[in-house]
Amino acid sequence: MDQKFSERKEKIYAFICDEHYVPMKIKQIAIVLQVPKEMRKELKQILDDLVSEGKVDLSGKGRYSKSEGNFVVGTFIAHPRGFGFVEIEGEEEDIFIGESDIHGAMHKDRVQVSLKVGQRGKRQEGTIVKILNHGINEIVGTFEKSKNFGFVVADNLRFTKDIFIPIERSKGAVSGHKVLVEITSFGNKDKNPEGKVKEILGHMNDPGTDILSIVYAHELPMEFPERVLNQTERVSNEVSEADMLGRLDLRDTEMVTIDGEDAKDLDDAVSVSKKGDIYQLGVHIADVTNYVQEKSALDREALKRGTSVYLVDRVIPMLPHKLSNGICSLNAGADRLALSCIMNIDENGTVVGHKIAETVIRVNQRMSYTSVKKILEEDQEEINQYKPYVPMFHMMEDLAKILREKRKKRGSIDFDFPETKIILNDQGQPIDVKPYERNVATKIIEEFMLIANETVAQDYFWQEIPFVYRTHENPDPDKILKLGMFIHNFGYAIKNTKDEIHPKEIQKLLTKIEDTKEETLISRLALRSMKQAKYTVECTGHFGLAARYYCHFTSPIRRYPDLQIHRIIKENLRGRMNPQRIEHYEKILPGVANSSSKLERRAEEAEREVLKLKKVEYMEQYIGQAFEGIISGVTSFGLYVELPNTIEGMVHVTSLDDDYYIYNEDRYELVGEHLGNVYKLGEKVKIVVTGADRLQRTIDFEIERDKEHSIHD
Repeated sequence: MDQKFSERKEKIYAFICDEHYVPMKIKQIAIVLQVPKEMRKELKQILDDLVSEGKVDLSGKGRYSKSEGNFVVGTFIAHPRGFGFVEIEGEEEDIFIGESDIHGAMHKDRVQVSLKVGQRGKRQEGTIVKILNHGINEIVGTFEKSKNFGFVVADNLRFTKDIFIPIERSKGAVSGHKVLVEITSFGNKDKNPEGKVKEILGHMNDPGTDILSIVYAHELPMEFPERVLNQTERVSNEVSEADMLGRLDLRDTEMVTIDGEDAKDLDDAVSVSKKGDIYQLGVHIADVTNYVQEKSALDREALKRGTSVYLVDRVIPMLPHKLSNGICSLNAGADRLALSCIMNIDENGTVVGHKIAETVIRVNQRMSYTSVKKILEEDQEEINQYKPYVPMFHMMEDLAKILREKRKKRGSIDFDFPETKIILNDQGQPIDVKPYERNVATKIIEEFMLIANETVAQDYFWQEIPFVYRTHENPDPDKILKLGMFIHNFGYAIKNTKDEIHPKEIQKLLTKIEDTKEETLISRLALRSMKQAKYTVECTGHFGLAARYYCHFTSPIRRYPDLQIHRIIKENLRGRMNPQRIEHYEKILPGVANSSSKLERRAEEAEREVLKLKKVEYMEQYIGQAFEGIISGVTSFGLYVELPNTIEGMVHVTSLDDDYYIYNEDRYELVGEHLGNVYKLGEKVKIVVTGADRLQRTIDFEIERDKEHSIHD
């Protein structure tokens, strides 16, 4: 925000808070404060901001006055069960809002909350006193047709009211159509919202419509605007001699790409050699900024998207395919422009020297993780096929082990929860769900990307040039204290001062619990005590990696922060980082970091939702069948159980009818009052699948009845 604007805003707020102030209209405020006519628009903006922040009230007659009472302003997050929470920016704890205190607010509304005083509970509670503005104007849902009107049931279960649709505004939708609805009236606590159908996405039973609904619900931009496509068309398909001028020529350096079999956007290549005791590792990243100029239509669209989104049946790319799969993809045998980080690393894993340079490269061989894994496991057929590169793969394995050991020594935490891989048939139906395990080859690339990201971040931190860092704050001390108290029950301990814990303590704990029956339980709790990583302009370090300096440099095709820092690096390498450019970056980078963090979270939510949906659909065929799983969550209303294929379902407490179960929050247990049966986090149980609801995206389990549940001490 502009410094002068902030100062004027403070001045006007102080004026309204003055004890002699009487409520005035905007014109009167302008006269009293002698605001010139050309600045009246800014005065209106300041007053609007103060009202939306809940600091100032605007009466029905247009008079402004200071808000009275113990108020805070935040975003309302509705819960499908009727209550909700208000998130306050910059605050760890949100405010609980009971069903009777919501007063017509809807999910994502910006609201003013009156805090309740004299509570006994731990959580702060409040009452919504004013809706400042509505956060959602469009909803995706299922259309249901009545005789003279229609209504839409929102896919987002947090949006608890159906939306009334006048028949003339339904665009001819029929029952079962998935539609995008624009809300025209928000109604109130007694009256449902009203809307009009903007777009029919398809019938709920059509292949792909379910995922398309999630895409629209998260406002993920699918199509690229015409001006972006026109600009993309003008990008050359070949690297010209002019493009190569002034670049370090590495076309004779042996290098490979290692990716998944189905990857199309190959944005990183690696090379490894050794002289004496020193390894030379080259991490060569596609020079996307050569084709995406600052403030161009392509750049603005990439900033707006923030990241590529990987859904089960599609990728929504940050950049058009012609770039991401074409000239920016490091295809074997083709000349490509790159930004290379070439590091000299000793046998202890210390980077003893490095060079960051604009380069031209030519990848020798495209490799898959599977092939490299087979080679390192001495698969003779695979070794024969890629014979010239086998020595380099062994060298890579050795170097990756050294780097991993160095990371481990300093306390880097490695949570090894498997990701989910879902296989669909041509109709978009899931035919297999399995864990996507990391192997020796994925770990090699992981280590190389980590060390490159650290090296670049450290270089630019010490140059004191504006930059975008990837940071991960220390965990909340209360959560660590709670974790410490819990693991004490199992005979473990973690050392931490009142306000700080070293990542090494978490890492030591994870090592101690390896292969014990409580491993899953404690690992999950440790993960839950962590904060979320984000992009910032301050280099505050990365707790999880135990890294003092860290950034995202290695994926400019699919992440905007990487693209942004490539631009900064190139300007710096070319000697163009003058005071004006430094000032320019100081101005824009906080916005880039904040926007990229938010868009990353949006992408993760959409990806998670698609996985949940497809898991529900997959489990429909197994209703009535028994499986063994691990209790992955315990709440007052039931148990979450995770199966080996990563699918999670819920055992509702009401189905545990052999006893009355009480929730022990401190020990994450449900305890039978009479028989003493205990269900605890991390424990193995046998379940039967009893339900799979696509609309609610929930899977229901029950504990298998013919097996006696073991009684614990």
